Amino acid sequence: MGIVLAELAKQLGAQLRGDSSVEITGLAAPERAGPQDLSFVANRKYLKALNIARPGALLISPRDLPHFDGNALIVANPHVAFAHAAGLLFPPATRPQGVHASAFVDTMAKVDPSAWVGPLAVVEANARIEADAYIGPGCYVGENVRIGKRTRLVERVSVLQDCILGEDCIVWPGAVIGSDGFGYARDGARWVKVPQVGRVVIGRDVEIGSNTTIDRGAIDDTLIGDGVKIDNLVQVAHNVQIGENTAIAGCVGIAGSAVIGKRCALGGQVGVAGHLQITDDVTVLGTSLVASSITEPGVYSSSIKAEPVDLWRRNAVRLRKLGDLAERLRRLEKQIKEITGEDSR
Repeated sequence: MGIVLAELAKQLGAQLRGDSSVEITGLAAPERAGPQDLSFVANRKYLKALNIARPGALLISPRDLPHFDGNALIVANPHVAFAHAAGLLFPPATRPQGVHASAFVDTMAKVDPSAWVGPLAVVEANARIEADAYIGPGCYVGENVRIGKRTRLVERVSVLQDCILGEDCIVWPGAVIGSDGFGYARDGARWVKVPQVGRVVIGRDVEIGSNTTIDRGAIDDTLIGDGVKIDNLVQVAHNVQIGENTAIAGCVGIAGSAVIGKRCALGGQVGVAGHLQITDDVTVLGTSLVASSITEPGVYSSSIKAEPVDLWRRNAVRLRKLGDLAERLRRLEKQIKEITGEDSR
């Protein structure tokens, strides 16, 4: 599907510079784009690529426009505009409707006629599949589950009993929503399982990546706010709360009852300890450990980067001695104060 540059500019609310009759049919990186491709530059470090770029049109900010002399769509946020343009060029395929012959839908379940239940999918009793929802091949929808309008379970997704997904969500293959939290009581030498009786309640416009798991609450619900984006291989434990429009990268682990605010960003492999709070507008850089609550917005990090093993071993020895060194320093400071009479002033 192609679109002429004049119409694309109108749809995006962009200022057009150049040939308005050019037809755009594809997307590409600036250095590889051809005469019918749309590209964008959002980070200034990529401006040098514009020396060789000859796309059909480039989404670019007013600040960076002097660095490019070709057809341009001038916008405040090129990355966001590129996302909207991609949706115009490659609209989602028309979804089927009905129930595949190999699917199982309990007679007590309610499936809107405009929804689709795909091959080998299972929908249990009292589940509700709302209008234009998509239950892909091999998905499991448990008892009393609600799947909101236009929400898409791509394939092999499990949504276990009583959980709720809002409208316009996307859940990718292998995700499990509503498994039991890791709840056990110690009884001498053995562990006794604590029944997990809460739910997972997910807002609207949430995306959940492949093989991510979100555990049901132990007593209260696990809550995922509107607009949250969760990458692949993320573990969200029982009773966690995640605020609106927070983004969580791959391999993050969030322990039970942690509360994460709105508009936060957690980089890859971040670990969040249980029963703490992260306020709104916090960014935690990749591989960091959040071991105590964060009460002020900002960017936080605790990781140690990789370095040659010989250097790391020497530094590891020094790290083990930090306590002793701190105590020696304290004694020296005390002696200096006594000698100089600083304490008496």
